[in-house]
Amino acid sequence: METLKIEIPKGYEIEKFDTTTGVVSFKEKPKNIKERIKDFHDVLEVLGIDADDFEEENEGLEEDELAYRQIKLIVKALNEGWTPDWTNSSEAKYFPWFKMGSSSGSGFSFGDYAYWRTASYVGSRLCFKSRELAEYAGKQFTEIYKKYMTI
Repeated sequence: METLKIEIPKGYEIEKFDTTTGVVSFKEKPKNIKERIKDFHDVLEVLGIDADDFEEENEGLEEDELAYRQIKLIVKALNEGWTPDWTNSSEAKYFPWFKMGSSSGSGFSFGDYAYWRTASYVGSRLCFKSRELAEYAGKQFTEIYKKYMTI
């Protein structure tokens, strides 16, 4: 058996390959990143990471540690190369916001008042370039975020 290597043009994927004629047809990948990423497997695919390699590299990690690594990759993929400019205070940065609790009414809660303060409620590498992407990630990957944020 012979092996044929096909270069897939950037922004395209194989639509059809006819094994009898060798004809390959391509179709354009959806441009909207939210259409291309529906689950964590899609995140790995977009970033060119082999799923088996990822699993092997992260074997033995605690659930929250694995979830943190997954979230970093989710953010990277959805941001499509954008990284926050922390020297630019005019640049908005977004992250998913969750209301977590239990039927008892306890859970994550926070109250604060201060005349002057500075704070960060999210790790800088977990920010999104748009509110829309932050909301999408929070809804689409809720279970991964829960594993990261809860005991």
